[in-house]
Amino acid sequence: MEEKIVVELTQEQNSDLYLNAFGHSITAPLHKAGPAVKSFYLVHFILEGAGDFYVNNTHYRLKKGQGFLIEPDNPASYISDEKNPWTYVWIGFSGKKAGEILHNIGLSQQHPIFTCTEGEKLKKYVFDMLEHNTSNQSDSYRLMGMLYLALSVIATAQKDKIEAPSGNMYVNHAISYIQNHYSMPMKIEEISNYIGINRSYFSELFKQYTGMSPIKYLQNFRITKAQHMLTITDLPVESIALSCGYQSAEAFHKIFHKEVGMSPKTYREQKRERTLSSQKTMQTNKPDYIKAYDGEEL
Repeated sequence: MEEKIVVELTQEQNSDLYLNAFGHSITAPLHKAGPAVKSFYLVHFILEGAGDFYVNNTHYRLKKGQGFLIEPDNPASYISDEKNPWTYVWIGFSGKKAGEILHNIGLSQQHPIFTCTEGEKLKKYVFDMLEHNTSNQSDSYRLMGMLYLALSVIATAQKDKIEAPSGNMYVNHAISYIQNHYSMPMKIEEISNYIGINRSYFSELFKQYTGMSPIKYLQNFRITKAQHMLTITDLPVESIALSCGYQSAEAFHKIFHKEVGMSPKTYREQKRERTLSSQKTMQTNKPDYIKAYDGEEL
């Protein structure tokens, strides 16, 4: 269990950079998130406590003052400590230049951890976002300002980092192919032929690098895209199914329910209800830990 406030936003997807979500969590001992994949970049920063972060078959033991990055469509999980559970803030964002921005400040799938001595600023920026999460234009500009300020703080913390090396070339090409063609019917042979190696070797290499089969990765990617579209659009479920590569709404419903544990319609309703609840909480019963930041200079 955890006490949390979550805000998820609907944004113009053709922008260079835009917010998808942000929030604050006070976790219980051994609270676990994942394994799961996101459709956007997600940065967590630990305010108190400690825990474990698992990504790319690697385990990181993290504590107060550290943060971690989860890249889109990359499975990850994290668990709070049994005796000293963590409290953290997070920011999720996307855009045509989001990956480039993170690359420039030394964060990547291969190097997802950072340490920041100015964590109090990151906390202030996220709390400011939580206070100004309305849909009016002035708050929209303010939210983006807070995002850029947060990235500036992380960039300062990362100024001595060198460029991270790329991963396996074949797997990277396969992932790019899947991400660019997921809306169409796809077979493993098609991907292996595209990157120029035989199917069995490709499947073995892909699982070694990502921890899952190509088919499982494709399925996770499609479900993640569907979750994102259910959250930020009003498109009919049937249209979302087709947009995510499913040839029938029935097949989509079956796979979605198996992977997510609920129907697409229920998922959409719960997501929107949670966002409305968070907005109402901030408007009518602002938590004391956020009230303390009212009026402070950023």
